Amino acid sequence: MTTPTTPPPRHIAHVHYHGLTPADPRYPQVLDLLATISARLQALAPDAALADISGAEKYFERGPEGLTQLIRLRTLAWTGVTTTIGAGSSVMLAAMAAAVTEPGGITVIPDTDEAIVAFLHPRPTAALPGVGPATARTLAHHGLETVGDIARTPLATLQRLLGAAAGRQLHEHAHAHDPRTVVPHSLPKTTSVSHGFDRDELDPDQHHRALLALTHQLGARLRDDQVVARTLTLTVRYADRTTTSRTRTLAEATAHTLALTRMATSLYEALGLQRARVRGLSLTAELTDAAAAVHQLTFDPGDTKARCIESAADRARQRFGTDAVVPAALAGRRGRR
Repeated sequence: MTTPTTPPPRHIAHVHYHGLTPADPRYPQVLDLLATISARLQALAPDAALADISGAEKYFERGPEGLTQLIRLRTLAWTGVTTTIGAGSSVMLAAMAAAVTEPGGITVIPDTDEAIVAFLHPRPTAALPGVGPATARTLAHHGLETVGDIARTPLATLQRLLGAAAGRQLHEHAHAHDPRTVVPHSLPKTTSVSHGFDRDELDPDQHHRALLALTHQLGARLRDDQVVARTLTLTVRYADRTTTSRTRTLAEATAHTLALTRMATSLYEALGLQRARVRGLSLTAELTDAAAAVHQLTFDPGDTKARCIESAADRARQRFGTDAVVPAALAGRRGRR
């Protein structure tokens, strides 16, 4: 009779690179550097990556703590980029560890039940993947405010609160069960547009005008190149040269300026900048072929009208130049590209 063997533990590292913008040429460099330590890595554009470092432990004769230190040291020495790294036995734990780590630091969750419970249970419910503000409010309304609260709640109760599928997924995550693996893939094709202010800009109205200019520029470029955007990333550069980036997937891949503007505005408002001193804004679109995109037909006459106006504006631009047609809100805007 053969005795079943226990599979070796997985060790996943979530590496966040500080100060990188979507168009930064150092991002491919830091990924190439990470590939010298682990061949199984997944790019999380524009400034992060996942790496399965389990197979590297024997080669480098280091555990997960030593390997994450090696990643941090090599990245800083060879590219000058500072990293924050979280590591754990799953993609979820690695990401959560990175999220609570001070910039430039490392958090490794030991692969023991006691260590995982000690890390996971005190975390707020919103720290779990898939728990957005609405779900967090529902859970809090029923007295579930930490991951430990969820872990101690029967599955049937969670399913009554959230539905069968969502309740089961939350139950699994609260017990540190995450079947996701690192999926190697190459960097997606992207295009970026940016706007720099002549001075540190505190006025949200000026921020919105700059976003409007960027989405019109981006939409025109996508349509000219016959590609569409699958995701949109907004990067805000502040007066102290730090940056913040947010990425969302569009409901449908598109080059429609109105849809891009709505998404960019949503990303901006989610940051809650208020009176932040903004030095510049940039938008990056992850691209796919327009022929592969599907547009959901709508009975909204406003959408049809906007697309007709957009087509007419494109023809005017092609004949009379890029500034032949611009939104009235952009008249007299200041700044530089």
